[in-house]
Amino acid sequence: MQKQSELNIGTLGHVDHGKTTLAYAISHVWTDVHSESIKRSMTIKLGYSDAIINKCEENGKSYYTVDDKCKDGKAATPFRRISLLDAPGHETLMATAIAGSSIIDSALFVISSTEQVPMPQTKEHLMIINALGISKVIIVQTKIDIVGKEQAKKNYEQIKAFVKGSVIENAPIVPVMANRGINIDALLAEIANIKLPDRDLKSDPVMYVARSFDVNKPGTPAKELVGGVIGGSIIRGEFKIGDEIEIRPGMNVSKDKGKKESYEPIITKITSLGAANEQLESAIAGGLIAVGTEADPSLTKADGLVGQVAGKAGKLPPTVNEVTMEYHSLERTDLPKQSFRQAEPLILGIGTGTAVGYIKAMKKNRLDVTLNHHACIDKKAKISVMRNFNQRWRLAGFGTIS
Repeated sequence: MQKQSELNIGTLGHVDHGKTTLAYAISHVWTDVHSESIKRSMTIKLGYSDAIINKCEENGKSYYTVDDKCKDGKAATPFRRISLLDAPGHETLMATAIAGSSIIDSALFVISSTEQVPMPQTKEHLMIINALGISKVIIVQTKIDIVGKEQAKKNYEQIKAFVKGSVIENAPIVPVMANRGINIDALLAEIANIKLPDRDLKSDPVMYVARSFDVNKPGTPAKELVGGVIGGSIIRGEFKIGDEIEIRPGMNVSKDKGKKESYEPIITKITSLGAANEQLESAIAGGLIAVGTEADPSLTKADGLVGQVAGKAGKLPPTVNEVTMEYHSLERTDLPKQSFRQAEPLILGIGTGTAVGYIKAMKKNRLDVTLNHHACIDKKAKISVMRNFNQRWRLAGFGTIS
């Protein structure tokens, strides 16, 4: 059985429509482990969980389960390992959802039966699906046990009307009771039918850092300390234990506050690789990878390196504090037409992090933006763009780095 996930599946949809509960029903792991997420009962960072889809045979027919045993008590046959990326639904955190799109192979588009279709973030997530061309989508109709049969049917028709004309017009719609595990087998069957993506293993490896940790317990003797750990998803290439890597932009080495920032990449070696509970000798794209390093753990503690990029030493894009992008507006009828202006502030979702930028120059859909902090950005990368409308930050579109 593959030790790494073969498919990264994002969960998208309006806040409180049951994305995290659905992820738990599939993986038996609660993805909201971040303390602020738990305190506020909402996802505020990308949550990850892994699951193995198993295959069973009954009366000559196949079905899928995440349990180790089939209904007849026989051992289930492992079929596919997947990773679920639980994206925030709240609008002010939508930059994280677009950031996650760079590592999402397909998506579960979660829509609750208890509310009118579409709700605000449901509309925005469909805009993102259309804009980014995420075509491998399964629509999951949740909470059908709360509304009854007739309302569930009415809600189903609303969903069909809502996605008509979009890139997911013909996507399957699977009704579920996630908190009771009902019809999850039908959803697993749809996931099992998704064609695996072709992975680029020949290019120099690049990983977006979504988590970073100091795994040493307080009071650990200096001789027993281990290096910092970064967690994220590899978007191309392959890492191996012993590889020398760099993390960009790295450390801010400016000594005087208020002066121009100066960064030095963190150069270190890979000491371990892990995926869920599996230890690896090498790692490719697919799922959340934990990379143990020789780096000072004070650099990685408390998600200190989130938003940075890891790769082979000398092979990453340069660190910049200015970017040029081709801007693509989302077709939103709820926002006023508002031209860009010189020095306008923007909130940008870059990779797995966010940054504040200010418009330096503009020409038609081409924007030159100065960043408040340095970033390492691939050419042709997509970044989310939030603008301030009436004292409120709203997702307005995305930019493609040129």
